[in-house]
Amino acid sequence: MTKPILLKLAGATLALAISATTVWAQADTEAPPGATPAPLVTEEAPEAGEAEASTVIITEEEEASEPEVAQTDTTTGEATGDVQATGVGDPPTAGAEAPEEPPRDDEAGEPATASDEPYVFNTLLFLMGGFLVMFMAAGFAMLEAGLVRAKNASMQCLKNIALYSIAGIMFWVLGYNLMYLDVDTAENIEALANYLGTFSIKEIPAPAADAGDYSAASDWFFQMVFCATTASIVSGTIAERTRLWPFLIFVAFLTGILYPVTGSWEWGGGWLDDQGFSDFAGSTLVHSVGGWAALAGALVVGARAGKFAPNGVIHPMPGSSIPLATLGTFILWLGWFGFNGGSQLALGSAENAASVAKIFVNTNTAAASGVIVTIFLTQIFYRKVDVTMALNGCLAGLVSITAEPLTPTVAQAAFIGGIGGVIVVVFVPLLDKLRVDDVVGAIPVHLVAGIWGTMIVPFTNSDATYYVQLIGVASVGALAFFASLIAWLILAAVVGLRATPEEEAVGLDSSEVGVLAYPEFGSSRA
Repeated sequence: MTKPILLKLAGATLALAISATTVWAQADTEAPPGATPAPLVTEEAPEAGEAEASTVIITEEEEASEPEVAQTDTTTGEATGDVQATGVGDPPTAGAEAPEEPPRDDEAGEPATASDEPYVFNTLLFLMGGFLVMFMAAGFAMLEAGLVRAKNASMQCLKNIALYSIAGIMFWVLGYNLMYLDVDTAENIEALANYLGTFSIKEIPAPAADAGDYSAASDWFFQMVFCATTASIVSGTIAERTRLWPFLIFVAFLTGILYPVTGSWEWGGGWLDDQGFSDFAGSTLVHSVGGWAALAGALVVGARAGKFAPNGVIHPMPGSSIPLATLGTFILWLGWFGFNGGSQLALGSAENAASVAKIFVNTNTAAASGVIVTIFLTQIFYRKVDVTMALNGCLAGLVSITAEPLTPTVAQAAFIGGIGGVIVVVFVPLLDKLRVDDVVGAIPVHLVAGIWGTMIVPFTNSDATYYVQLIGVASVGALAFFASLIAWLILAAVVGLRATPEEEAVGLDSSEVGVLAYPEFGSSRA
């Protein structure tokens, strides 16, 4: 009897020793900072009948021989000893350890380092912002196809995919370097010959040689989709009576020369930038330029047949699909987050990330305010809510906040976007009274709201002044309008701009495209 009792006592003692060792080891790993770490002990399960368990001891010397983890500063992206990089896709967290990241698969074959992070995040912002703005091309196509009559819907779809493609080629062949490469500020009369950038093709470097704070290719793509947006504005205003090929020729001029030249004055570091002009994402440089070009085109091509009666009566010409136009508006609203958010041009630090987020909030608030104000005003003035006005109120709110989406508070963004809604309600009927036929309402939305958004910048941004903002609006507007007017007049005289009365009556889908948007209704549908 004595032997079994002794064995039981020995087993109990061994179990107590194992438990105490385990508790001691865990308590040591949770010691406060500055405490001397103890060896880590790992217990192995004892075999049956064994009186002792083997242990594996990890000494301090062995811990010190483990590979070090790259450490990154969360605000600058530079290597430091304070913050350790976490796993892929997670933000850096102080004190958190992570496994080494695999080497970057590039031509150099070198592993990614902490200094790559700003480059990667900035490039990602350009690419994400760029494809969101590219999707705005679909928004413009759907909006215009819904607001024109059924017999012209295919024409608008064709014009929008064609103008995006032309912009993609022209901005590579000519536009980008004309806008950004060696722009002269023309401080003296001799420099006037170099008052803009360089007439040359944009070269995209090989990935291994693509130095800087972001990828040159991502920057070109982001800037190109802005150029295409400018041309999209023109398409809807002169719809239903303008021939295809003259319009496409004008798009080549607009995207290859006119837009890059006006853009170089500010974004290219030109003379307006030297003066202190501020246009964050293009209320003037994109939207007003497109609006001035559209106004010039509408004046030259004239109104649609039957729109304005000789006795002053205005005949409404409802669009083919309000659901399609609404879809287009929502697509544009979505794309505008890339338009404004991407214009921060950096995502490599915590402050830049927070700025992009604030821009998103202000952009959304301005659009929502534009819609709500338009709904209330149309109910008051017309006793019914006009859905097309509400759609344009959204877009006018977006254009209004585009010149400065970062510095306003949310309340200020709501005010700025709300005035955009007022502009739509006032200027759409005013254009009709002036007998200017703007099919989709692009002139109030992009031109007038663009001017408003640019002029209100000093209200929230103390670095801007009303005087310089006025100089920028007037100078860009003068060049955009008169250069466009001359181009439209030349096209009207040389190749003919306006469709014939017979072509207009049957619809441009039949006369210019040859494919009906709604064939089941026949070509005679209004």
